[in-house]
Amino acid sequence: MKRGLIAATAVAGMLVSVAACGSSDNKAGADGYKGQKLTVWVMSGSNPAEWTKQVSAQFKKKTGATVEFKVQQWNGIQQKLSTALSEDTPPDVVEIGNTQTAAYAKAGALADLGDLKKDIGADWNASFNKAAMADGKQYALPWYAGNRVVMYNKKIWAEAGLKDLPQTRNQLFKAFDAIKKKTDAEPLYLPGQNWYFFDGLTIGTGADLVKKSGGKWVSNLGDPKVSKAMDIYKQYQAFSDAPKNKDEATPQQAEVFAKGRTGAVIAMGYEAKTAIAANPKIKDDIGFFTIPGETAAKPEGVFLGGSNFAVAGMGKNQDLAKEFLRIALSKKNDGQMVKEVGWTPKSPDLADAAKGNPAAAAAAPAAEKSAGTTPLIPQWAAVENVPNPIKNYMTAVLNGKTPAAAAKDIESEINARLAKQ
Repeated sequence: MKRGLIAATAVAGMLVSVAACGSSDNKAGADGYKGQKLTVWVMSGSNPAEWTKQVSAQFKKKTGATVEFKVQQWNGIQQKLSTALSEDTPPDVVEIGNTQTAAYAKAGALADLGDLKKDIGADWNASFNKAAMADGKQYALPWYAGNRVVMYNKKIWAEAGLKDLPQTRNQLFKAFDAIKKKTDAEPLYLPGQNWYFFDGLTIGTGADLVKKSGGKWVSNLGDPKVSKAMDIYKQYQAFSDAPKNKDEATPQQAEVFAKGRTGAVIAMGYEAKTAIAANPKIKDDIGFFTIPGETAAKPEGVFLGGSNFAVAGMGKNQDLAKEFLRIALSKKNDGQMVKEVGWTPKSPDLADAAKGNPAAAAAAPAAEKSAGTTPLIPQWAAVENVPNPIKNYMTAVLNGKTPAAAAKDIESEINARLAKQ
């Protein structure tokens, strides 16, 4: 999932069911793959320059083979990837959004990576790895993921007399109130349809967005725990002048923040670069902290969005592909992803890497204690297709409807989408 903002879409129906029976033509050891080339599909913006450079060099040194990264665009990737994985010569390794992995696994398109996970990922955060599994089996390995933090303007907080960062949700709301009363800044920029922030709140309240009924998955949006999460969102949004019928990308919230009169945004860490690109003068004013929860002991619930690496089930170079994954997902290279991009550390050993990136350091506590994803069922992908009905639910509640009434209005649409899979 690109930066946690790209909605998962339904896997194209053309993907044929294939057994994970591919094999490597060469099972030799170090330097035994000399002259071979491994094809790895990555999404635009996913593989940062230094990470790519060091992984490529390490892979060639260890195996004698070369790796070709083929960059794909998010637009239309579901159909393109579905087609590629069903062919006799698929890409060897593919990047798949973490909320989309279950759909490809169900189609039989991915190799089982359980043994590899035991070798290299014994200490990975369970929240990261959960989205790489389906039906109890390991069909992918987590590459990177991130969760939202509070990105705040230090100058505005100082104007409001705020010296200590909030440790609880109530303290955060009091800070927003102080900004509102003591400055001319907007305390928080939060449009009404920041769906992934809302999903995090449902994780925090223990809500399930779907449930089983008559052997089928159906909407659970009417659950009181979902209503509680929406009420929390409404409390946040009350501090914002942002439109109630837009999401964080229309306009890009980082560009709004860059203007210098916004106290805070609920953001992914990489959004700081967007803000600085729009206004370089704001660089030294940007700070980050973990989104505080109801108590200081547990941060707010967060959606952990990112991507997994998977091996094509029909691939002919599975042994070499696994060697690539051993290198690409080593602690050294995972640490590079954290430092270079600001992704959330997926193991305790990456804590030092996070210290070099304030956004990653702020994201880590919630990822460890309060993270989750959207429902990890193949049917869920269709729910988030544009237009996402849950965004309409959010706007309706913010405009005065009760959560129960707003849920009732869209549950038939959610159920219809769930039934298509």
